[in-house]
Amino acid sequence: MADILVITGLSGAGRSHAADFLEDMGWFVVDNLPVALIDKIIELGVSSGVGAGAGYQQLCVVVGPTADQGDVLTEIRQLRNKGHRIRVLFLEATTAELVKRYSSTRRKHPLDDGTAVLTTAIERERSLLEPVKAESDLIIDTTSISVHQLKTRITDAFTTHADNASMRTAITSFGFKQGIPLDVDLVMDVRFLPNPHWVEELRPLSGLDEPVRRYVMEQPDTAEFLKRYEALLELLLPAYESEGKSYLSIAIGCTGGQHRSVAIAEELAVWMRGLGYAPRVSHRDLP
Repeated sequence: MADILVITGLSGAGRSHAADFLEDMGWFVVDNLPVALIDKIIELGVSSGVGAGAGYQQLCVVVGPTADQGDVLTEIRQLRNKGHRIRVLFLEATTAELVKRYSSTRRKHPLDDGTAVLTTAIERERSLLEPVKAESDLIIDTTSISVHQLKTRITDAFTTHADNASMRTAITSFGFKQGIPLDVDLVMDVRFLPNPHWVEELRPLSGLDEPVRRYVMEQPDTAEFLKRYEALLELLLPAYESEGKSYLSIAIGCTGGQHRSVAIAEELAVWMRGLGYAPRVSHRDLP
């Protein structure tokens, strides 16, 4: 059975960068591929052994022209019916960021026919790809991450790990002041816990520091919250896996993303490792 990754998403959101990173990781990559050729390329790759490694084949196809991308779901379903393992990576970014990127490169948007402004073309593409995004396994918003951070996300998601869990997991902390992460599955707000920011000696520290961690964990509501949230996750994690979900991302938010969310995210990661998962932990708003 082949391990197949389909990369799709908004033009300018980083599809080519993602393909380059996967190629560096040993995947056989076909870029800018018309949807009509996906089935033929994959069958050719599987039968010829192209991209084989570690006992299985790794093939990546980057979907080409935007007008064709809406048909990619049909191709994916057909390939899954043939027994292939198919995962879909969707890359997106805000319209403002995409306008900035196109302005700096002077490239023409694929849906820009010369009769409309760039923002209209971007929003039209976003609307066309909404059904594809809805069925994607992993969504990465590249608005505020660097190329190096994107590489880390790609590497973490598509490197074969030694853990026994078939579903990759990620936990990130964030601050609501900087906005909710757009590419996560579950969001939990821990602003009900007392804020270490108002404790003068704790203010310059973060949830990674023991005094802050101890302060957060010793609050009366923390233990009960973790008990109930972990019970919920203990139900959800295997349920998501049984439904074939390849990735699950959990976000923990507080006001500034420095203290409470960081400490709780780290605590959850320890608990999940005890269940056999290997969550990637990141703290978006730490300096």
